[in-house]
Amino acid sequence: MNLECKYREPQPTKKDKTLVEILERLKSLEGGLKNLDGKVDSLNVRGTLPLSIYGPIQPNPPPTTIDASRSSAWAAANVHIQPQTISPASPRDVQYVSATHKMLSWPFVQQVLESKVPNLDLASLEKDGAAMLLGLQGRVTSLPTNIYEPHHIGTEGASLSMQVPPAGQVDEMQIGGLNMNWETMQRLTKSYFDTINLIYPIMDRQVFQSEVLPAVASNGFDESSSSTLACLVFALGEVAIGAIQGPPIRTHKGRPSGIRGGTVERPPGLLFFNEARKRMGFNLTDCSLENVQMFALAAIYYGTCCHHLEFWRMTTSASLACQALLTSNPEVLTTHRGDLVRRAFWHCSIMETCLNMELNIPRTGLDKLDSLVGLPDFSGPFCEEDYIGNQASHFQEHFASQIVLRRLSVEFHTTLTNAFGPTNLPVETPIPPVAVTMKQMAAQLDQWRGLLPVYLRWEEENPGGFSSPAEELYDDQSMYPPPVPDLHTHFMFSAELDNPPVTYPYAVDIQAASLRTRYYYVKYIIYRPFIFKALHHPEQVTRDDAEGVAECLKAMLKWPITMSPTCFHKRLIPCLFFWSQNLLGILLILHLTQQVPILVRIRATLMGTKFDEDANETVMLCIDWIRDLKDTDATALWCWEILKGIYSLGDDT
Repeated sequence: MNLECKYREPQPTKKDKTLVEILERLKSLEGGLKNLDGKVDSLNVRGTLPLSIYGPIQPNPPPTTIDASRSSAWAAANVHIQPQTISPASPRDVQYVSATHKMLSWPFVQQVLESKVPNLDLASLEKDGAAMLLGLQGRVTSLPTNIYEPHHIGTEGASLSMQVPPAGQVDEMQIGGLNMNWETMQRLTKSYFDTINLIYPIMDRQVFQSEVLPAVASNGFDESSSSTLACLVFALGEVAIGAIQGPPIRTHKGRPSGIRGGTVERPPGLLFFNEARKRMGFNLTDCSLENVQMFALAAIYYGTCCHHLEFWRMTTSASLACQALLTSNPEVLTTHRGDLVRRAFWHCSIMETCLNMELNIPRTGLDKLDSLVGLPDFSGPFCEEDYIGNQASHFQEHFASQIVLRRLSVEFHTTLTNAFGPTNLPVETPIPPVAVTMKQMAAQLDQWRGLLPVYLRWEEENPGGFSSPAEELYDDQSMYPPPVPDLHTHFMFSAELDNPPVTYPYAVDIQAASLRTRYYYVKYIIYRPFIFKALHHPEQVTRDDAEGVAECLKAMLKWPITMSPTCFHKRLIPCLFFWSQNLLGILLILHLTQQVPILVRIRATLMGTKFDEDANETVMLCIDWIRDLKDTDATALWCWEILKGIYSLGDDT
């Protein structure tokens, strides 16, 4: 049994920069936040942040009846905006919320929904939207535990060699209702580390292959954390195979679903996941890295099958386990496993931030340990396979860039919430002009994009373009063929969903689409308060406000996760519910730009000639995303019911 994992030191090239250099460049961006009105320090402010770097907050006004047709100070005859004669900082003009369900509670939006979607429970949504949204799936079903019927093993088992072991290898082992051999273990392991672990780099391939697999092969599946992790890796390896190669769970008007592998009730990898669930109880109280990884991988699995309530529970458990590890054993950061602990920490932090911003779920306090943990640098030797995977996908740089983008978004979110959120704090000092605040944040975000290495960077106006020539993604060692040049010479992502999707190696498209889409998402919510002002106070809109609306509209166009090929691999996209709800918000705003006079005027005069085409493609992409998920994901179904009223859609649309 040859378990040796070959080592290879990275060979520097002229086009490559070390991860350390990239981290230093990205960290320099965080230092730039200190210049944001001279008061934000993103590197040193930890834990509880100041109430607002712009001063205390004025109270919000009581809701009022909105007349969409009333006159605006922004004359239709020209693009001239009247001088600012009112306090530009009053929260009566703008309101910031990050969660889509909070946006749906804006007075103007509520009136639209009351007329278009009369059965929508707006009172419950406004009172406790997070509980309502998380509870949607819980009221439907949970993952089954009895999965040994033949119809379940059928399509999934057919693609896996789980019956007869090759000669000379480990004898087959019994797991649940199936026999498992060494070849299957190796194949699922490779599938996991060549896909899932590049998106969430929280496991060590060399350790898993040289320590965990031999232990399982020798001793079978016991109640140890190693066996639990092995089951989770196998489950997610099967998800990765199904998400790329599996049959779509349905076809709509000739277009295959982006949910592939298994069925709605019985997703791929469920047998292995259930075996992991049986063992997790024996390791619940461990203060170890394996404990953090166990909960994190379980959360990822729940996310791949759209069980968002369980995803939240396991994500929170992973964060708490990480806190327990660092509190009880801070010296672990100085050991050979320290960098892996840092990666697990930042993975938990990124997932927790998504939940906090979209559902307003309080954070666990993990962020208080930022300064203790520091940034990962992927130090130490790594396997030949990981070297090849990183050369093709740059997953290490993607992860480092996600960390810095997460830090920026948290700072922006805190500042905007404290300055312009729906609060009732007393007035003590004036707030600077809203447009100045947003422009400074957007400048920091643009700087982040500009500091990315060339092979991650893209053009602002071209979210679907390649970062570098396509041929650089492929080499002699790649197991994937290059994409069809006629279809994808200039674009990595395409809005043509009826064309066959291209397959990129090593989850390259998932990583690139996630990074770019998060960038546009942050810019979108930075500028969204101007949408609030245009809807609720159109007579107060200034030229700066109109330009802020225009920037918000630009930021919501053609998010790469909604485009081909990524939208056809939805099981691999992190935080599906997060994106579905935000795409609903985008569709609602784009609808209003054709209905509300002030938004119609901004769209016609400030958006350029290509906007209508891009906006129509965005509507098509977002509707297709939610329609595709509605039979699998209870949150998407809830979004779909709203869209049916807003866009007059039928179930067969």
